[in-house]
Amino acid sequence: MELGAATRRRPAPASRRPRTDRRVTGPYRMRRIALVAAVIALIPVVFSYASTMAEPSNSSLGIRTVEWLRENGAAGLVSQIESTYYALTAPSKGGPTLHALPRVGFGAPQLAIAGYRPPRVAPMIHPALPGEGVWRATRPGLEGSPPVLLTTLRDQPEYPRVVAGLAWINAERTRITLNPGRQEPAVEMPRGPMELPRAQRGALLASFNSGFKLSDSHGGVALNGHTYAPMVNGQATFVGYTNGKVDVAEWHEGRIAPSTVQFARQNLPLLVNEGRANPNLENGEWGATVGNAILVWRSGIGVDRRGNLIYAAGDNQTVRSLADALLRAGAVRAMELDINSYWVSFITYGAPGAGNPSNLLSGMNRSSSRYLEPDDRDFFAVYAR
Repeated sequence: MELGAATRRRPAPASRRPRTDRRVTGPYRMRRIALVAAVIALIPVVFSYASTMAEPSNSSLGIRTVEWLRENGAAGLVSQIESTYYALTAPSKGGPTLHALPRVGFGAPQLAIAGYRPPRVAPMIHPALPGEGVWRATRPGLEGSPPVLLTTLRDQPEYPRVVAGLAWINAERTRITLNPGRQEPAVEMPRGPMELPRAQRGALLASFNSGFKLSDSHGGVALNGHTYAPMVNGQATFVGYTNGKVDVAEWHEGRIAPSTVQFARQNLPLLVNEGRANPNLENGEWGATVGNAILVWRSGIGVDRRGNLIYAAGDNQTVRSLADALLRAGAVRAMELDINSYWVSFITYGAPGAGNPSNLLSGMNRSSSRYLEPDDRDFFAVYAR
């Protein structure tokens, strides 16, 4: 026997890799559990967001996303971001003034009219620009006895390029209605068409935004003899009565509106009372998302000594400047309505049947046809009597 054959070497066995323990180690296991838990926790969040975005709405996706964040625990973050944005985009104080104001209304201001006409709004910056504070009718054929008048005013001397729009509404020649929207007031109530009713558009003169969401204003709302959200004593209230009269006043009628109330919409404390600005304008809270002094789109409604209404709105307004504009225009009591560019609207209709709609100020974000389709927020309409 050959030694080579007998002692033929067998191939060396391959080196065995150390056996790995397929059991997940403690830290890795905890991370995986945390990831799975996070995914599960996000399922209702994603479902909530998707469901909200799928609901009927005439608001943009961005606005609905912001509103969803507010209502789902991120209100503070959204407010901080908004406040920072408005602070960064605020106009610089001083600088050159305007050479002309945006034209609002129709017809020559010097035309004689029947009945009372409010005086020209005294300028706050001198010299006054042509047409500043001069009231004009909203459409042809209404110059002789206008139920609604419009003008503009530079209402902040420290910001000479900032303009506020003003509207005066003759309470004796108009009828005001409160119209619920899809989402506001956020209470169980009859919604109606959620737009300007087609059958009433023949007498339509104007429409304008309402106040904050009820969850932000913490106020009440009443409509057609029924109180849908309890009224709060001490809150500023835009109220219309069954006899056709309207008022802006501090509410002291208790939680249930009297049967004589056709509509009542509350929104924070009064800005103006007894012909004077609220002494707490710098200390109180008139902004659900931004502070009182931040320059932002704001709107308000007031009443003059004769019981007529005055609406004011403009970009880069503080609570103080809004109150000053309403006072300047003759308001003896006034309240803030909604704020932020997406919610402020005042629209006039240049022809019967809601024809030729036009925003009070060109910088208003929403289309002038806003209330000719169902809207998310409640709003007011002005009709000729």
